[in-house]
Amino acid sequence: MAKYRLVLLRHGEGAWNKENRFCSWVDQKLSSDGIKEAQNCGKHLKALGFEFDLVFTSVLSRSIQTAWLVLQEMDQEWVPIQSSWRLNERHYGALIGLNRAEMALNHGEEQVKIWRRSYDVTPPPITESHPYYEEIYNDRRYKCSDVSQDNLPKAESLKDVLDRLLPYWNEKIVPELKSGKMILISAHGNSSRALLKHVEGISDEDIINVTLPTGVPILLELDENLHPLGPHQFLGDQEAIQAAIKKVEDQGRVKSAEK
Repeated sequence: MAKYRLVLLRHGEGAWNKENRFCSWVDQKLSSDGIKEAQNCGKHLKALGFEFDLVFTSVLSRSIQTAWLVLQEMDQEWVPIQSSWRLNERHYGALIGLNRAEMALNHGEEQVKIWRRSYDVTPPPITESHPYYEEIYNDRRYKCSDVSQDNLPKAESLKDVLDRLLPYWNEKIVPELKSGKMILISAHGNSSRALLKHVEGISDEDIINVTLPTGVPILLELDENLHPLGPHQFLGDQEAIQAAIKKVEDQGRVKSAEK
């Protein structure tokens, strides 16, 4: 019997997910399909009887918007939401804005997979000449963060994401879990992967094969020491979920017409 239960969610499809671009810290709203994904997620969680006491999100709109839509479908709009940059998507540095399939054509699919999925490889850092540098670092939301803007990352590996996420997990989320609250974390593909790596003890080598589709809730059942009682569970139609996972994996491959 699980002592604690936690639902982890990668936000619904964003505009740049649809365009197959590295979105990272560029703030994007959900696409029309992403809105439907979040709404369907909320409907499914409601049908399963989930009742949340607290929601954690990143400070990026697609994460927050997903949480809003999920709670709305569940008739739980009143549930408090706490947001932190520490749950942000991985900072992809100089890769931000680039198309994954075009990069696979230019650099090879294996290199793109390493940039996207490996544990400790950091992409080239963003510089002030990057077209999205000013948009990110002049954004008012980061003036409210718990670190100075000068200390915000310029590029991150998945290891870096876990390093900046763990203090928030240990100091903010874990105490709420241990107090008995049912928690939803509406985050991103890589912040969710980093958290799964930590909670489930996934190896540095195996994490490269962990892919999370957008808008699909993940259930973690934990014992009194926050150790998993089994592997994480994707909630929903398993065939559709596997198709969604393949879609994400194919983003980093050369399109067949280009091969």
